[in-house]
Order: sequence, then structure tokens, then C-alpha cells
Amino acid sequence: MRTRFAVLGPVRAWRGDTELVLGPPKERALLALLLTGAGHPVAVHDLVDALWGQDPPDTAVNVVQRHIGALRRLLEPGLPARGESRWLVRGSGGYRLDVDADSLDLLRFRALRRHADQAARNGQPAAATELLMEALELWRGPAASGIAAEVRSHPSFTALDDEHLAAVKEAAELALEAGGGLGARVLVTLRQAAAQHPLDEGLQARLILVLAATGHQAEALDVHRTVRTRLADELGVQPGPELQAAHQRVLGRAHTRSTGTGPAEPAEGAEGAAEAVAARPAVATVRPAQLPVDLAAFTGRRSELARVRALLPTTDEPPSTVVISAIGGMAGVGKTTLAVHWAHSVAGRFPDGQLYVNLRGFHPSGSIMSAAEAIRSFLDAFGVPAQRIPAGLDAQAALYRSLLADRRVLIVLDNARDTEHVRPLLPGAPGCMVVVTSRNQLYGLVAGEGAHFLSLDVLSDADAREFLSRRLGADRVAREPEAVAEIIALCGRLPLALAIVSARAVVNPTFPLASVAEELRDSEDSLDAFSGEAPVADARSAFSWSYRLLTPAAARVFRLLALNPGPDCSLAAVASLAGQRVGHVRPLLTELVRAHLLAEPVPGRYGCHELLRAYAGELGRVQDGAQDLDAARRRLLDHYLHTAHTADSVIAPTRERLRLRPHAAGVTVPRLPDQAAANDWLETNRSVVLAAIEQDARHGSGEHSWQLAATLDLYLDRAGRWQEQLSAQATALGAAQRLGDIRGQAHGHKALGFASGRLDRWEEAEAHLARALELFGETGDAVGQGRVHRHLAYLANRRGRHEEALGHYADASTLYRTAGWPSGEAYVANEVGWTYILMGAYEDALKECARALAVHQESGDRNGAASAWDSLGYAHHHLHEHDHALECYEHALRLYRESRERYLEADTLVHIGDTHRAARHDTRAALAWRQALEILEEIDHPEAADVRVRLNGLRAPDPADRQ
Repeated sequence: MRTRFAVLGPVRAWRGDTELVLGPPKERALLALLLTGAGHPVAVHDLVDALWGQDPPDTAVNVVQRHIGALRRLLEPGLPARGESRWLVRGSGGYRLDVDADSLDLLRFRALRRHADQAARNGQPAAATELLMEALELWRGPAASGIAAEVRSHPSFTALDDEHLAAVKEAAELALEAGGGLGARVLVTLRQAAAQHPLDEGLQARLILVLAATGHQAEALDVHRTVRTRLADELGVQPGPELQAAHQRVLGRAHTRSTGTGPAEPAEGAEGAAEAVAARPAVATVRPAQLPVDLAAFTGRRSELARVRALLPTTDEPPSTVVISAIGGMAGVGKTTLAVHWAHSVAGRFPDGQLYVNLRGFHPSGSIMSAAEAIRSFLDAFGVPAQRIPAGLDAQAALYRSLLADRRVLIVLDNARDTEHVRPLLPGAPGCMVVVTSRNQLYGLVAGEGAHFLSLDVLSDADAREFLSRRLGADRVAREPEAVAEIIALCGRLPLALAIVSARAVVNPTFPLASVAEELRDSEDSLDAFSGEAPVADARSAFSWSYRLLTPAAARVFRLLALNPGPDCSLAAVASLAGQRVGHVRPLLTELVRAHLLAEPVPGRYGCHELLRAYAGELGRVQDGAQDLDAARRRLLDHYLHTAHTADSVIAPTRERLRLRPHAAGVTVPRLPDQAAANDWLETNRSVVLAAIEQDARHGSGEHSWQLAATLDLYLDRAGRWQEQLSAQATALGAAQRLGDIRGQAHGHKALGFASGRLDRWEEAEAHLARALELFGETGDAVGQGRVHRHLAYLANRRGRHEEALGHYADASTLYRTAGWPSGEAYVANEVGWTYILMGAYEDALKECARALAVHQESGDRNGAASAWDSLGYAHHHLHEHDHALECYEHALRLYRESRERYLEADTLVHIGDTHRAARHDTRAALAWRQALEILEEIDHPEAADVRVRLNGLRAPDPADRQ
């Protein structure tokens, strides 16, 4: 079967009609490099330089050879181990990929360009244009899109992009020469290229000429103004001769049409005449109907639509006051689509017409429509003769408001920059309704004009699935539910991203949706998979329109936020990232929230959509140096490590813990005044810290990884998050092993051993704990050895080996005494007492637990005291001294509640219920168990199942139980 390749867009390969699943990112990038040099050997050192830059690993050559072998097996699965490949050939110090124009889109593209050049030389511009358009249609995005950005910047790929740009320019020139409507044929491609290269004067000049030749004189003049402004603002230069000549040709064409004369040089003021001709309405009307076409496949947004509809009276009576609905949200979330759809649904309520204007508040060219321009367009829409339009904004605004008086008009002001941008466009009398969309939160409109604010979020899962069904067909979506779910997740339920991916799937109806999902997955942290044919359908471009309006300080914070490993973060974390005071960072975050580049779902927590995070990461890698990014990442990890350490110290002040080195300058560590605050911080930031453990192990030094895991050990265990504990500690142990850090390995084995025991994985638990004991011994850490012996005792008790447990406790007590740590001895005494309870030696248990309680009370260890009270209660319970047991439990319960130890509070409530049940007070038992169950379900603890069993086993209470 024929094998085909594509590199003009995402890197892809097919065997027959089946698309091949390419390997990991490096392998895909290697294939892309070989495809760009198809037919020529690519030296191994060039491959290494392209894949790793200036810092390749020592094993780089071996890695390249492994990837070459994997590609050979992929392309020719039946090839013997030492057989000669038809496609991949070794020679001249490198590797050559042998393909032809029928097998590779790049070679086909170049062949068509050569044929076009020959046709042009033969005086056939129309044929040459068609050949070039056929060549350009082979492009599905930037060359080799989807590979890592640092590899994508290699000259091999930028040269391909230059070939594309040259072909676009050639097609435009030949279309102008050929005439006959070929200009329209190249216009879409030309517009797209011009948007990607806004400062290429030759390209912009060709766009202007083609626009004018196809009847778009006004747009041609607008392009010239935009380019002229951009050249002045960004480069400080005036348009060059090529751009000036294109402008003069357009002015000459417009002046000729407006005067009816033949060709002539443009007279003074010709640009104004041309613009007047382009702006004059073809038909005067007194009932405007300017709404854009409604989206046929509009999906979801039922609750949002209901909220906006609720602003209108329930009858056909006009609103008693001017109602303004301000719709805000991030780029690509569907603000305009919602506003236009709703406007169409209620247009019948406004018999005097509908006005619509795109104010271009975030246009990439910076050509924002002024209020004066918008008002002038509205006056034209009402059919006001030009000679009757007064001079000056105030007079025009007054005329506009007069026209709206006593009328019922729906006005949609789309893409407003801020409140002042739309205030002159608001009517002054009842009867009209205004809908405003903006990426900024229009606080001034809400406060000053009484606007009703509606912030759009991403789609729900159900709406996202319906979105894809409407565009791809219900049958196609139903056939691949797993792929659809992955596409929705990778798009982050953002309508713009879903629309781009849908378009990709629609134009390739034979592609399985699984291949689309794989393409998204392989794009990793890049937005290349979300690039459409025009900036309006390009996630990167859409986000950039908001980003460009930020102050430099806010823009830097936005870029740095891409380094945060979790879904959101606190104000203190952002301050640490930026290396600045909290008070300095807070207004910058407010600016980002107002621009909808950041969300504040709860006060003091900030996060953004995953595609925005990817965009911020791209910007950071380009605009911020590697040294600055590394320093910011270190500050953030220091923030999480030192704050977690503080929280652990507050929760268990007498417990053994790591000694940390001082944090970096600029790090903010919040004060946690009590155990409640410490527990709240740990629970709120759990997912972020777990992600930081993973991130530092994979991409950092690994030092923060194992220290964070060791610091979270107690919290994760008490929260019953044993699977998370296993994953985090395994990751951290791997990081410590790569570092050769004995202390880190000891802590990792200790935590893994205890978590494995919690899950009844006895062999794994014993192996890890035995290794931890050895490693703590190597470092001379007696306290660490003592903790391991306590863990081994716990495992022995779990399996009924109580004498073995007492032996480990004796060893632990000796180690703690040697280390001079009496609090540790007290904890051991309490655990020995618990072991005696398990053995039925309740009097001995009371003595040991009372001894532990005395030491904890003397040292002020409230958690230790609570634990001892609970054990004393358990011993009295087994002695059938129920009143004494309940009294002890109440002491423990009070201390746990004061310190917000939710799991231990629930554990004591279970014991209270057990004692009430033993005393045949079933109603009281049920009450205690229900309270415990509520806590355990709230923290998602696995022991909730045991409490449900207790409740289900209760007999129906009789009146005596209520005594």
C-alpha cells in the first residue's frame, strides 16, 4: 500500500487510507525534519541541534537512533531487524527520507510552483494563478505545526513558511495580471497571510490591490490606514514606495468611479471622496435591520438566554426604562454569538428596527471604531441625508438620541473596549434595549447606568457534546463517545476551540474523531492545533487582542501564571511568582480579571482556561528569558513548600518534620494563625501542591518534589487520600533517587510503606519500611527510625501481631529517648496503650494512655492530648464503663473541633456512636454516626463506607432508646 506524508500543517502519515499513529513529540519532530529535507541526507548533528538546541543530553545520538528505528518499524512493520528500509536510508553521516511528489505534500507544492512559474513565463497568468492556488490549498496551517515551539523555530521550518509567503505574493500578482475574477479566488488566502505578517509591506500592498480590484475599495483603504498606523507605532517609519503606490492606485480607482471620468491622477482630497462613496448607503431606510446572520447551529446557553429574556416585560409593552445588558467573558467564549442569537429571538418585540455595530474594541490592528464613527453609521442606517448630519460628536449624538425617542429599537454594541466607548451610544429615552458585549468587565456601565451584567463561562459537558453533534452529525459523535469526551476536555469546553476542531473534522469527513483527539493531545502546551484559516478562527489571535491592551506589569504576571502547576492559585502565590509584594500584585490581577484573561471563581483564588494558560506559556517562552522563568518557578515552589511546612507545623507542632533551607528572596509565605487556617490552606491548595510535586520531578531539580511530598505526608494520610499519597510519594521517591538524596529516599520509602499498609499491601509496605529504616540509619536520623518503627508496629497490629507491635514500639521509644524527644515517647506510650486494648489488657492500656496524656498536657500538645483522651475512652468502652468512655470522648471531640481536625473528629464521633450502641442508646448512636458520616463524605474519606454499615445495621429505635 502507498505511504503518504504531510508536513504543510500538522505532521502526518498514512499507509493506504489508514492514518498512522505517530510516536512521542521528539519522534514526530524528527520525522518533520526528515520530511523538510526529503530526498537529501540530514546530518545527525543537525538533527540533534534541531531537537535539543544548545543543550543536548549526552545520549542525544542514541535517542535519535532509537527514534529512527521506531519510524522504520512504523512505516514498514514487516521490515526485518537488519533489513534495508525503502523509506529511511542511512548515509553521508545522517539519514535520508526517500519520497516523491505523490507521497509528500511539500514536494507536490514545489512541483506546482515550478509549473506555475513556467506558465507565467509562457504568458499564461490565469493558468499560473490556478496552479499556485492548487499548491497553496495543500497547506493546512504553519509547516510542521504541532511539534514543540523550540523545534518549530528551526530554520528548516521557517524556510518553508517563507516559501508559502512567496507563493501567496506570486498568486496575488498573477491574479491581478489575469483579471477575470481570479482576484476573488486568492483573496481568502491573501487575507490570512496578511494577518499573519502585518508588517510585510509587499504582502499588504498586494492585499490592498486585490481588494480594490474585487470591489472592496473601502476595506482596501482601511487596510492601508491600519498598516500605516502600525508601521509608525511599532517601527517608527512611513510606508515604503510599494505600499504608497498601491494606495495611490486605489485612490485613483475610487476617484474615477465617484466622478465618472476616465483614468486620472488622484486630485487633492480624493481619499475623502473615495471613503464617502464607499460609506454611502445603497438604499435609504427608516427601519434598520442590521443584525448579523444568526448561527444556524447555535447550541446551549439556556440559563444565560433565560436571564437576558427576563429583562424584558412579560407582555408586548415596551420597557419602562432603557435596559442595558452587558455580556462579558474571555475571548472565544461566545459573547457575540449569544448576543446575536438572543437579539434575533426578540427582534419582533422591537418594531422600529435593530441596530448593530462591531466597535472593534480588541481588533488586532488596533483600528478601534470610535463612538463618532458608530453614531454616523447609525444615522446612515436611519436614512438621514448626509447634508442633514451636523458637525461634531455632541450634535450627532443628540440627533441620534432624538431619532430613538418614542421608538422601540434593539441596539447591539459588540466588542466594546470599556464603558466610555459605549456611553455616547446609549439612548436617552424609554422603549429601547441595549446589549453590550466586551472582554472587559464594564463596572462603570453597571454602576453608572444600572446595567445587568452577565459573565459567560465555557460550555457544560452536555452543551459541548450538543455543539459537536450539531456540526459533525449526531451519528458521527455517537460512534466515538470516548474520542468526543477527550476532544471536549482538550478544548476545555471553549466554543471557539470546539468550532475550530469541528471545522477540521468537517472538512475531513473520513477522519475518525480519535485521530482528531490524538492531534489535540499531541499538541501538548501549544495552540497550533487551534489555528484556523483566519484570525477570527484562531485561538492564539483571539487571545492576543486582549493581551495587547494590558499594562506591561499585568502582561508579565499573565505570562508567569503559566508556570503555576495547578488549576488556580492564591494571591500570595502570584506575588511569589512575580517576586513582588501582595499589595503591588493585587491591582494587576484585577486588571487581568477585568480583561477576562483571568478568573476569580472565589475571592482570592485566580485561574484561567487551559488554552489561555498555553497562550501565556508561549508568550513567556518568547518574551521572558529562561533565567527569569527559572527564578519565578523557584519562587513559586518555595512558596508552596514553606507554606505547606508552616501549615504542618501549626497542625502538629510537636511532630518531627524536615528542616528547610531559607526560601528565595521575593517569596510570600502567608501567616496561618491557627489549625483551622492551616487545614483550610492545605485542603484548598492540595491539587496544586500535588501537581507541583509532579512538575518538579519531571521538569525541575526534584528537590522541591520530595520535600513537598514529605511535608504533605501527615495531611494526606489523615484525609484518607491514600491513592494520592502513593502516587505523590512514588513520584517524589523517583526524584530523590535521581538526585542521589539519601534523606529524600528515606522519607519517600517511609511514606510509601505506611500508605501501602493502609491499603493492605503488606509485602510492599514491609519492603518500603525496611528500606526506610536502613536509609535513616545511614543518615543517623534516630527520630526518622523511630517513626518507621511506629509504622511497622501499626502494620503488625493490623494483622493481629500485637507482641511484634510492642517490640517495634519499644525500639521507637528507645530511639526517641536517645534523640531527646519526650513528645515522641508520649505518642509511643499512647500507641502502646492502644495495642493493649487490642490485646484485651484494658487496665494496662489506661496506665499507658494516662501517662501519654500527662506529657502532652504539660507540653501543650493539643493534638497529642486529644489522641490520648480518645484512647482512654476506647479503653473505658471495653471495660463497659460507658459514662467514663463518653466523658473522655467529649474531651477529645472538643480539642479536635477546636483545631479543625475533621477526620479525627469523625473518628471520635464513630467511637461515641459505638459506645452509645453498646449502651443500647441507638438514637444517640445514630446521631453520632450520622455526624461522622457527614464529615467523612465531605472530605471524601474511604472510612465513610464503614459508618454506613453501622447505620444500616441499627435496629429501629424503641421508646426506651430515647431515655
